[in-house]
Amino acid sequence: GEREITPFTPLAALDLSLGTCIQVVWLSSSAAGRGRCVSRAFAAIKANGSAVTWGGAHYGGDSSAVAPLLTEGVVQVFGTAHAFAAIKANGSVVTWGTAHYGGDSSAVAPLLTEGVVQVCGTDHAFAAIKANGSVVTWGSAADGGNSSAVAPLLTEGVVQVCATLGAFAAIKANGSVVTWGDAADGGNSSAVAPLLTEGVVQVFGTAHAFAAIKANGSVVTWGDADYGGDSSAVAPLLTEGVVQVCGTAGAFAAIKANGSVVTWGSAADGGNSPAVAPLLTEGVVQVCGTAGDFAAIKANGSVVTWGDAADGGNSSAVTPLLTEDVVQVCGTLGAFAAIKANGSVVTWGKAHWGGDSSVVAALLNEGVVQIS
Repeated sequence: GEREITPFTPLAALDLSLGTCIQVVWLSSSAAGRGRCVSRAFAAIKANGSAVTWGGAHYGGDSSAVAPLLTEGVVQVFGTAHAFAAIKANGSVVTWGTAHYGGDSSAVAPLLTEGVVQVCGTDHAFAAIKANGSVVTWGSAADGGNSSAVAPLLTEGVVQVCATLGAFAAIKANGSVVTWGDAADGGNSSAVAPLLTEGVVQVFGTAHAFAAIKANGSVVTWGDADYGGDSSAVAPLLTEGVVQVCGTAGAFAAIKANGSVVTWGSAADGGNSPAVAPLLTEGVVQVCGTAGDFAAIKANGSVVTWGDAADGGNSSAVTPLLTEDVVQVCGTLGAFAAIKANGSVVTWGKAHWGGDSSVVAALLNEGVVQIS
């Protein structure tokens, strides 16, 4: 049968009979969770490799134009704000949705027939990495869909692409970084170009800024200063020892090798952590973000939260359940869910974004091994 589901549909309301397996992709770009959320279309990958879509036609909910290509072999689906791109088992890509926002890839179709291994999206454009290390882009030129200015640098050697809402950053095998797209969103990295010629191992994004970890443990930032692009206030703490960076819509949090955490960017989005600073000086092993706040797991299994109280930055309602044994934390746009060692789940934050799990509480008391 069929039924409509939304981000607010409780799992208990779904009839998932034995043998039925679906993966639902809620339309969102790679910058989702960092300031934009669109709940107007879905794409579901079924166990047989087919894809089913529904929701707003102009947002990718109508895939009838490419339906014959989605009957089998689909392995991954990615989204911009108004379109989807599916990678098939043969390495080809199928796109649909609003044409100028990534739904129409006809201009680069010959390059998407085979060999694609990763797709990443801004709000209105896609970038695909091929097995030969080249990058193919399409969609809104202003949001990264036109990479002609850096095309010679994207013909080989690209190993990772990261996005903000309007720009892409690609890491090459030699450790250099190439950026393009909206300059205000990090597409222009000229101010830090000398620091991005070698040694970069990872790049992360907020809505409008990037942060790169280098092999020596230092961090380089660029993009909108108010969204994490300016880390000068904490620069002395980012010269070495950084092992992980996580972003919200407007702030970054970096874990250092000594277990301490450094934050910068929009205070409202978790960039200012003085209220919990004494708890972040050591022992932190993981940091996860929603749109406006962070949650850190410590080595003793406790959880520390900060940022926008409404989005999960205030976990006081479940504090007794977060003092020990937490092994994983996952965030939506406005809520967190934590798995404990006994397989139970604790949730907090905005109720309609998953912070209230009371409807399925009986199913979350034990046996949970992963949340995504």
